[in-house]
Amino acid sequence: MNRTLEVDTTREDEAARAGWLYYVGGMTQDQIAAEMGVSRQRAQRLVSRAVSDGLVRVRIEHKIGACLELEAQLLRNFDLQTVRVAPSLGERGDSARATAPLAATLLERILARPDPQVIAFGTGRALSAMVGEVMQRPATQHKIVSLIGNIAPDGSATFFDVIMRMADKLRMPHYPMLLPVVTETAEERVLFARLKPVQAVRKLAEAADATFVGIGQMGPDAPLYKDGFITEDELDELQQAGAVGEIVGTPYDASGQYIRTPVCARIGGYPISPGRAAPVIGLAAGQAKVDAIRGAITGRLINGLVTDEMTARAILSPTI
Repeated sequence: MNRTLEVDTTREDEAARAGWLYYVGGMTQDQIAAEMGVSRQRAQRLVSRAVSDGLVRVRIEHKIGACLELEAQLLRNFDLQTVRVAPSLGERGDSARATAPLAATLLERILARPDPQVIAFGTGRALSAMVGEVMQRPATQHKIVSLIGNIAPDGSATFFDVIMRMADKLRMPHYPMLLPVVTETAEERVLFARLKPVQAVRKLAEAADATFVGIGQMGPDAPLYKDGFITEDELDELQQAGAVGEIVGTPYDASGQYIRTPVCARIGGYPISPGRAAPVIGLAAGQAKVDAIRGAITGRLINGLVTDEMTARAILSPTI
């Protein structure tokens, strides 16, 4: 047996036990140290590791009053179906970690339905963090489908693929979108769209009972640009056309209208139809995403939102 693997597993077991004793057993760090026969300092490190490594997941079930008020305002002002607002982690906090537990709760409710569901997913950091928070037994009666490919022009894949992680975690039938995020030419994009597997996946996505998407900004830190899917010149082209955000790679302007440029003709994602009745829940937080979120709401590209407190206030600021 590999000795290194054995040691690492033992340390992970210790951290998981310490986290269990602290968060579930209600023990103090001194009590954990005595129970496990380690120093108080080691007990403290083990509890911290249990959380940082995802061995123990902590959810705050009590809804903070300020967040509830923001949810009510967003529902009322923008006629949304669903809103969840997480307490902000501050300017330096990871917004994806803040929103992930709330988004996971919404997804778990759908997964708990006895009737077979089709659930469509975009990609990105926020959705990837959500998958990490899902606590659910295998749900083999449901299907999950991707709305966008994850292959860059150089053949590399994004780190933030969602359906493969979800399928591996919950043993669910999954249907990836078998095409690049951005093709070399518009003609190549048309050829991909004619492939029977791609048409089958798009047809399944059209019938989705629920959809979860990330919302990307179109500033200098646009995910499409940072992740290598488009060049700086192509980003400038989209910005000049008025793009403020993108959902599954498809750019739109401040009114939520999809824009048409040569770059857009090469994007391989399945664009969300405006005004869908089934839940289309956008996950996004951060000052850089405020205009993109507003545009998505205005154009009825989403009818549900999971965000954080700071972002919610910024979205509401013109209408308060």
